[in-house]
This record gives sequence, structure tokens and C-alpha cells, in this order.
Amino acid sequence: EITLQNIFSSPLWIEKVEVIVVDDGSTDDSVKRIKKYPCKLICLESNFGASKARNIGAKNSTGKFLFFVDADCIIEEETLRIVEETTKKYTWNKLIVGGTYKPEPYDKSFFSTFQAIFVNHFELKNPQPDYIPTHAMIIPRCDFENSGGFREKFLPILEDVEFSHRMKRKGYTLVMDPKLQVMHYFGFNFIRSIKNAFRKSLYWSIYSLSNKDLFSDSGTAAIEFKLTGLILILIYFILLIFVFVKKGFLLILLVLLLSIILLINKELIKKFCKKGLIFTFKAVSYYIFIYTLVALIGGISGLLLFLVNKEIKETMRNMRNV
Repeated sequence: EITLQNIFSSPLWIEKVEVIVVDDGSTDDSVKRIKKYPCKLICLESNFGASKARNIGAKNSTGKFLFFVDADCIIEEETLRIVEETTKKYTWNKLIVGGTYKPEPYDKSFFSTFQAIFVNHFELKNPQPDYIPTHAMIIPRCDFENSGGFREKFLPILEDVEFSHRMKRKGYTLVMDPKLQVMHYFGFNFIRSIKNAFRKSLYWSIYSLSNKDLFSDSGTAAIEFKLTGLILILIYFILLIFVFVKKGFLLILLVLLLSIILLINKELIKKFCKKGLIFTFKAVSYYIFIYTLVALIGGISGLLLFLVNKEIKETMRNMRNV
């Protein structure tokens, strides 16, 4: 609702912005609250998922450009201005432009702030990224219509990654604009944070195995993150040995491996440092010893599911053949 308030209090929306809200079978009072604003509201009779909701919203649009944003993101008045500037700044010839989360989330908990900085850093790392996230995606409407839209028979998440890869194969260029950032509401505590790490890694490993790019440098599935996970396996293996064989060289090796992890992730750590020393210590410790470990477990679980689950294999096979 804050997003709608911000949009309709901005002078930009009157002449230039068409607002389409797709309610994907909500069970709360969302529809009642949305109806207070002069937007185009489309209510789906049940929950069909983000891909179908976005496709229906795009189909009912009339503007030259589409700007996709998620329901848990907050668009501020300056966001509309930046989107307008972005549509004028580029030559839109087979081009998709994206943005990311602000490093400061709407909710200010440690785990939400950690996630916002983590996503912001890795999604902005490459000016021409591997994918454009749907929490801030700009694409000409005609190009989206010709693309076939987001895959509706797909995994529960990562439809924007699949869409981006498909468009790249068609010759599209992906550009990440660092000015285009939206504030996100995570609502994360410790449990929700590690559940998110597990779930994302589980489905990302399934998709990456199918797409044969498991070790690619892809946004939040960054090569630094993957290397941290591999080194972490060595660290826990050495710790296990150290329980039985207390040798000094093992401690030296542990220190060396931890130093390598810190070196690999130095740019991310610099972003943590902007929040102060205490936050940095907590964030680095959480990232190395808990978040990455949970993501690693999720990745291994995804590998096992991919190998044994025939339904998932069939879904991914159909995705490749379309």
C-alpha cells in the first residue's frame, strides 16, 4: 500500500504512469486496500504464481514500457523519476534494463539488512549481468509480448533468471543500472533468513544443473559465494580431523582458508563495513559459518532432487524444449 501511496502522490503518474496491480488470489484485505487507489486491479480467482500474474498484468497494459516490481517492494517517488530517465537514457534495441534492492531495507532487522546488502552487492557487481531480477525490470512492452512472457510451468522461483537467459539467447543485452533501486520488505528473523538461503539454493541448483551452468557467476549465485561454500567444506573437514588429530599445521591451514574466504569476499565485506564494526563482525560471521553452510545444504538437496525426482526432470526438460 505504501507503494501505491507514493505513486499516486507523485505528479508523474497523472500523465505517464499506468499502474496495474495483479492480486494473485490473496486471502487478506489486500483487494479492499488496493481499491482505494485509481489503479487497474486484476483479481485472479486463485493463486497461480508470480509468472502468470506478471504475464496477465503485462497483457492488460497499454504503455510503451513495462516496469515490473514485486509486491514486497516499496517504490518511492524518486523511483518513478529514475524509471522515466532510464527509458530515455538507452537505445532500446533488444535491451532489458534492471535494478536491485537498496542496501537499506524497509524493515531494519539485522537479518533483513544483511540480505539487502548481500543482494544489492552481488546483483550490481556486473554492469551486464547474467540476469535481470523482476523486483526492478524495465523492458519495452512489444519485446515482452514477443518473448512469450515468463514460464508459467516452471520452478516456484527463478522465473526471471530463466526469462533473462532465454532473452540473451535471442540476442538481447542485459544492463544493470545502479541508480534503479527499490526498497524491499523482507520480514526476516534468523529462521526466515536461513529458510530463504536453503530454498533459493535448492531451486537454483536444480535450474543450474538443467541449464548446465552450475559454476557460472550469476547474480546472488555469485562465484565468490560458490567458492566460499567449497572452501567451507574443507574447513569443516579439517575441523573434524582436528578433533582426533590435534596438529598445529591444521590450525594454520584453517587460518589460511578463512583468510582466503575474507579475501574472496572483500568487496561484500566493505559494504558490511558501512553499517559499523559490530554489524560487520556479525554479518561476516553469519555469512561464512551459517548462511553459506545452509545454502550449501540447499544446493546439495537440489542436486539430489534433480537426480531422483522425475517430475522435476520433466519440468526442466520441457522448459529447455520450449
